[in-house]
Amino acid sequence: MYARRLSIYSVKFACVALLLVAQAWPQEKISKSDRDLAQDMLQVVQKDVRQHYYDPKLHGLDWDARVAEEKQKIDKADSMSMALSKIAGLLDSLNDSHTFFLPPQRTNRYDYGWQYQMIGERCFVTRVRPKSDAEAKGVKPGDEILALDGYVPNRDNLWKMQYVYAVLRKQPMVQLELQDPAGQQRQVDVAARIRQHKTVVNLNEGDDRDVFWQRHEQLLRARYADFGDQLIVVKLPEFGSSVAEVQTVVKKVRKYPAMIVDLRGNPGGSVESLKSLVGGVFDKEVKIADRVGRKESKPEIAKPSHNPFSGKLVVLVDARSASAAEIFARIVQLEKRGMVIGDHTSGSVMESEDYYETMGTTAGILTRGSMSVLGAPIFYGASITEWNLVMADGKSLEHTGVIPDEIALPSAKDLASGNDPVMARAAELLGVKLSADQAGKLFPYEWAPE
Repeated sequence: MYARRLSIYSVKFACVALLLVAQAWPQEKISKSDRDLAQDMLQVVQKDVRQHYYDPKLHGLDWDARVAEEKQKIDKADSMSMALSKIAGLLDSLNDSHTFFLPPQRTNRYDYGWQYQMIGERCFVTRVRPKSDAEAKGVKPGDEILALDGYVPNRDNLWKMQYVYAVLRKQPMVQLELQDPAGQQRQVDVAARIRQHKTVVNLNEGDDRDVFWQRHEQLLRARYADFGDQLIVVKLPEFGSSVAEVQTVVKKVRKYPAMIVDLRGNPGGSVESLKSLVGGVFDKEVKIADRVGRKESKPEIAKPSHNPFSGKLVVLVDARSASAAEIFARIVQLEKRGMVIGDHTSGSVMESEDYYETMGTTAGILTRGSMSVLGAPIFYGASITEWNLVMADGKSLEHTGVIPDEIALPSAKDLASGNDPVMARAAELLGVKLSADQAGKLFPYEWAPE
C-alpha cells in the first residue's frame, strides 16, 4: 500500500478502445506460460479490488460472473496484449476514473512526439516534439484530429484511448486524419520513437523511484510570472507530494493583491498538498470533501495557514484538469473565493491507492514469452478507489467535473501561433493588460526527457 492520492496519472480503459486495439495492432502469438501468467494476474488483481474498493457491493456488479467471463476470454486470447486487455476490461466495468489495471512494463518505451486534448467539444494537437516523426510529417499545433486510427475522439472516449496508447497497448504507428486551421484536411501516418529501457520499474522503491523523480522533478515544479506588484501567476503542473513546496508558493504570493493559479493540465496528486494550498488561500477552516469509504465517512478539512493569501483569485482549468485540481477549483466556486475560467474539467474525482504486485524470480532467467525478464520480478497491479469524495454541496464531481464561471477556449489559430487568450482574459479580470501573444510566452513548454 502506498501514499494516498487524488490523481489520474494514467487513464482507464473501456470497450470502445479495446476494439481500436484489436484492429490496429499486429497480434503476437501467446505462449502457454504467458496465458498462465495473465490468469494469475487476473486473480490477484480482482481479489485486490474486492478487498479494497470503497463500495463493497461493487456497484451491484456480479463480480464473480465478470471475473469468470474475463477468465474465459483470456483462455481464448491469441496474444498477450489481448489477454491483458481482458484484465483492464474487468476493472473498467466499475466505471470509475481511479480504478484501472497497471500492466507490466515492456522493454521498449514509445514516444509519439505529439500531444492532444479536448478543447470544448473538439480534439486538437496541442504540441509537437522537435525532431520527431510527427514534426517531419507536418503535424502541427492547431491541427484538429478528426479521427485517430479511424476512431473519432470525443470527451467520452479520448481519455480511454489515451490509456491504450500510453499504458496498455503502445503502437509503433498511428494514423491521423487532420484538419488545419484553414480547413484543409489530410491523412498522416506517424511513427513513434521506440527506445529500449529497463524491463522492471517499481516507482515506489529504491533506485527506480529515485531515477524517475529526479528525471521529472524539474518538470513538476511550480513556476511563476509576476507583473510588478499588481499580479502573480502560479502554474502548478500537479499537486506534488511535498507540502513544503506548496507552503513556499503561499509564502511567495501572499504579498500580491491578485493571483492566477493555472491548473490547466494538472492531473491531481497529493491530498496533503491540496489541503495545504486550500489553507493558503482561506482565512478559515474549509471542508475539502466528505470521504466516503467501505466502513466509514469522514470530512477532510483544510486549516488556514498562519498568513494566507488574501487577494483576488482566478483559477484556470481545462479538459485535462482532474481530481485534486478539480476539487480546488470547485471549492473556490462554492466558497465564492474567486473566479474559475477555462474549459469544462475532466470529471475524474475519487481517491485511490496503487497496489503493486510482483511475479517472478530474482535470480536466473524467467521466460514468459513476450514477458521475459532476466533476473528480476515482474511488477504489475491496479489503482483502486478507496474513497468517494462528496463536495460541500452534497455532490460528487466524478463524471460531472467543474463548469467554469466563464468558458474561455483557445482557437485552432491560437494553438498554431502559441497564443494564450485564456491567460490574457484572466489577467484582464484582475486589472492587468496582457496580450494573448505575451501570455503564451509566460511558461515555455518543457518536454519530458526521452
